[in-house]
Amino acid sequence: MKRIAYQFTYPTSLVIAALAFFVTFAFASANLSYAVSGHSAHKTSAKVSKVDRTEARIKDLHTKLNITPAQEDLWNKVTQVMRDDAKKMDALNQARFEKAKAMTAVEDLKSYSEVAQAHADGLKNFIPVFEELYVSMSDDQKKDADTLFRHGSHRKSHSRSK
Repeated sequence: MKRIAYQFTYPTSLVIAALAFFVTFAFASANLSYAVSGHSAHKTSAKVSKVDRTEARIKDLHTKLNITPAQEDLWNKVTQVMRDDAKKMDALNQARFEKAKAMTAVEDLKSYSEVAQAHADGLKNFIPVFEELYVSMSDDQKKDADTLFRHGSHRKSHSRSK
């Protein structure tokens, strides 16, 4: 059997590298958005808005983190950032959907870049307000938060055995 050696030219290898990065980033951003939204893209109906999913996530987190009355002001800051991010993501996704059939490949990549940047910006806004809440938490609450936000834990039960 004769082996065929492929030699990629610079543009071909650049395209392959760019595609690998794009696919990797797409999966990473979907996982990162879970921390804020609580749902993965493949399990969520396109008809349910990010705002609706975020409201459900807020209620779920409030219960699972056992937010105390003393923590409500900090919690409200966290939820406001979550709501703002959800509204922005809904708007960006709606714009992408409306333009999808007419977009060129380059326009699609630019549009996706806007979505990815919004995910990154949302996390940058979320981290400081969540950190402020986290510092106020009891050790048990911190353990629950660590479990809830740990990468991949969304596929498992969110409750700790006590």
